[in-house]
Amino acid sequence: MQGILIRTVITALGLWLADSLLDGVRISSEWTLVFAALVLGIINAVVRPVLLVLTLPLTVVTLGLFLLVLNAGMFGLAAAFFDGFRVDGFWSALGGSLIVTITAWIASAFIGPKGRYEIMVIKR
Repeated sequence: MQGILIRTVITALGLWLADSLLDGVRISSEWTLVFAALVLGIINAVVRPVLLVLTLPLTVVTLGLFLLVLNAGMFGLAAAFFDGFRVDGFWSALGGSLIVTITAWIASAFIGPKGRYEIMVIKR
């Protein structure tokens, strides 16, 4: 349970950064931000793997670049659930998904698979 909460906070941080950095992404309130982070996590856990398998030939042909389109689609799908979360087009969705992905990637360097903070101490 702790891992889900930490990853939701990380996703919310990425959404907040996307809102701050991009003109085409708008989130109206804090509650919309929290619920959008939850919905984006659910979409990435349930819908994205199915679409990933279905579009695997296209992903292989484009050498993986189609994954960027798939991520932008998931970002736009999450925005479709809320009136207070607006994405103005494909390029805004692509930029927003990249910001959320980079934020999660950086944060995952400090968080283990069970959602705990991991600190490595090497003694010589």
